[in-house]
Amino acid sequence: MQKKLIVLVLLIVFSFSAVAQNENVYITDKISDKYAYVDVIKTYEKIAAKGYKSVDLFQKLGDSSYQHDKLEKAADWYDQLFAMTTDLEPVYYYRYAESLRFICQNEKADAVIEKLKRKSKVTFKKKV
Repeated sequence: MQKKLIVLVLLIVFSFSAVAQNENVYITDKISDKYAYVDVIKTYEKIAAKGYKSVDLFQKLGDSSYQHDKLEKAADWYDQLFAMTTDLEPVYYYRYAESLRFICQNEKADAVIEKLKRKSKVTFKKKV
């Protein structure tokens, strides 16, 4: 009985030391302090300024501007996005319309919302 108790106590003690956190886990925090932060959005803007155009690029730029409440920039990026394609998720139509309303282009925003309504009806018919 005493041997079982001793073995049980030893297992409990060693299991606590095995579960304890190791300082190596936090090495990434120390390394990241040494390196500078790269602003990805500024990099994307430089790429777009050089003439590179893609749907993914304009989505990222528009979303970033929209989320940082820079709706004037967001309207410009979404305008370029919609010039390339209209096969987008409904959230892009809504964000584009909201950005246009912010810069007082209500007629254009209404047209985007109408496109969204027509698109959602077509999508719904395809699913049924």
